[in-house]
Amino acid sequence: MKDALDCGALDAAIDHVHRAGMPGLFAEVRDGDQVWRGAAGVADVATGRPVVAGMRHRVGSITKTFTAAAVLQQVERGRIGLDTPIGRYLPKLVPGERGEAITVRMLLNHTSGLAEYLPYAYPSLKAFPVLAETGPESLDDHRFTRFDPLYLIGRGVTAPPAGTPGGTPGLYSNTNYLLLGRLLEQVTGSTAERCVTRDVIERAGLRDTELPTGPHIDGPHSQLYESWFGMIDPPRDYSVFDMSWVGPSASLISTVADLNRFYAALLAGKIVAPSSLAQMRRTVPVVSQEGRVIEYGLGLHPMDAPTDAPVDGTDDPAEGPGRGTFWGHGGTVWGGGALAMTRADGRRQMAVAVNMQRGNRLDSAGRPQPHPVDEALVAFYRVAMYG
Repeated sequence: MKDALDCGALDAAIDHVHRAGMPGLFAEVRDGDQVWRGAAGVADVATGRPVVAGMRHRVGSITKTFTAAAVLQQVERGRIGLDTPIGRYLPKLVPGERGEAITVRMLLNHTSGLAEYLPYAYPSLKAFPVLAETGPESLDDHRFTRFDPLYLIGRGVTAPPAGTPGGTPGLYSNTNYLLLGRLLEQVTGSTAERCVTRDVIERAGLRDTELPTGPHIDGPHSQLYESWFGMIDPPRDYSVFDMSWVGPSASLISTVADLNRFYAALLAGKIVAPSSLAQMRRTVPVVSQEGRVIEYGLGLHPMDAPTDAPVDGTDDPAEGPGRGTFWGHGGTVWGGGALAMTRADGRRQMAVAVNMQRGNRLDSAGRPQPHPVDEALVAFYRVAMYG
C-alpha cells in the first residue's frame, strides 16, 4: 500500500521554507498511524546549531484553545454559564452596563467589543495597527517586566471600545483571554495556570507542555528572532522573555508532537464533552490583528484549503474549497510562531513551529510586503494537510 504521507515532498517543502528566508523550522505531520517529523535550518544563527523536530517552543495564541477548554470544563461542572454576563463573576474588572452586556461566550469568541491592551502596555506600539508609526523599542524595555494581569485587563477595559458586545464581526483581543484566566481563578480558587495544567495539559497526557513561570524556555529549544517588519535588522533574539504580558492568552511552551496529541484528544471528545466541543466549533466572523475577517469559535479556528500564510497567529491560512475542514489555532510571540491543525475526523494532523517573525518589510503605504517565506509556508501547509 502506498504511504498516505509523501515524506519526500514534506522534506522538500520544509527545506524550501528555510531557503526562502526562515532561519529554522520544524514540524510533525500525522496521517492515522503514520508520522513524519522534519526540521530545516538553524536554531542559533550565531553558532549554526541545527533545529530538531523535538524542540520545545513558545506557541503563542495556541494557548487560547487550552484556556477555552479549561473554561468549558467549568461550564460542564456548572460553575460557569456560557451566556452569563462576566460582570456577575468579575464586577470590579468589568463594571456597570458593559459587565452585564458582555457574556463569557463573547470573551471566548472575541465578540466582547473589548480593546486589545497590547498597544497600551508597550508604548512604542501605541499606534498599532498603523505599523509604520510603531517601533520595537518597548520589546527591549519590557523583556523582564513582570506585568500584573489586572493592570493589563484594566488597559483593555478602559480603552475606547472596539465594538458593541455581541456584535459581528468581533475583534480579536488578548484582553478577552486574560479575563477568562481571572474567571477560572474566581470559580476554582486556583490559579488559571494550575487549572489549565491540571484539567487540560495533564488530562491530555502532554509531557513537554507548560505555562512558564519565568522568562526562560527549559530544555532543548531554538532562539527566537524578531524583525518587527524590518525595523530590527538583523532580527534580535527574544527567546528569553517574561511572558506575563500574555499569560493564559499566549504564553504556552510545547512541542509539535504534544500539539498534535492535544488537538487529537480535543477533537475526539477526550478533553471536553461532545456538547462542549460543538459549542467550540460554533464560529462567528472576527477581525484578526492583521485586519482580516476570519471565522472563529470558542478558542478554535477552522480552515479548509491553504491559500495564504498566517502572520499574527489568527489569520486564516486556509480559505476556499478544500478536502475536509481542519480545526486548530495559530500563534506568535516575539520571534516565534506556530500553527497546529487537525482534520475534523482526527486522522490528518499538522503542527509546525518557526523561529522568526514579522520579516515582511513595509511598503510606501505602510503595509507588510509579501515575503518569499509566506509562499513557501503555504506550499508546506498544502503538502502537510493534503499531499
